[in-house]
Order: sequence, then structure tokens, then C-alpha cells
Amino acid sequence: MRTIDPLPLEVAEAVKTLGESIRTARVRRDMRQDELAAKCRISRKTLYNIENGLPGIALGHLFSVLWVLNLLDTAKHLADPEQDEHGKILEAARQKQRVREALPDNDF
Repeated sequence: MRTIDPLPLEVAEAVKTLGESIRTARVRRDMRQDELAAKCRISRKTLYNIENGLPGIALGHLFSVLWVLNLLDTAKHLADPEQDEHGKILEAARQKQRVREALPDNDF
């Protein structure tokens, strides 16, 4: 049997929070789990795992749920390179500095 390494605490909490948010969105739309799962073409158990923040969910399934709930636009901002200030700083530091050519020696 394959074991899954435990997720870092912050990651596990983020996955759980996302699952709770998806459950809230489903309930607000007055949808049952089996109803949403059918629209997403996933099993009810997969939806249950998503809503309970269990690891190992395929990203395609997660994005399908967001799409059916009309929340896909919120996911488009995940890992947005324009919001990655740390990455921008590292990239700028790696860029070569333009070096000026030495002027010829004009000593007579």
C-alpha cells in the first residue's frame, strides 16, 4: 500500500479551507453533493474528498467543481506571476548589468 507523505501544516490548512469554501458555495446554491458531482462528472466520493480537504485530488477535478460553481475566475489568480513580488526581485537580481566599455586612454 502506498503511503502519502504528510503535507506541511500551512498547506493542509489551506486545502481544508478551500474545501470548506467549496462546500459553502455548494450549499448556498442549494445543491446536493450527488447533484454537483454529476455536473462535474466526478464521483460523489471525490467531491466529498475535495470538500473535506483530503490530499490527492486531481487538479482537473477541483477546477471542474469551481467551473460548475462559477468560481473558476477566482482560481485563475493562483500563482499569478504578476503578483509574485519575491520572484520579480530574484529575476531582477539575476539580470546582467550593462557594463560600459572603457574609454581609450588619452594620456599624451
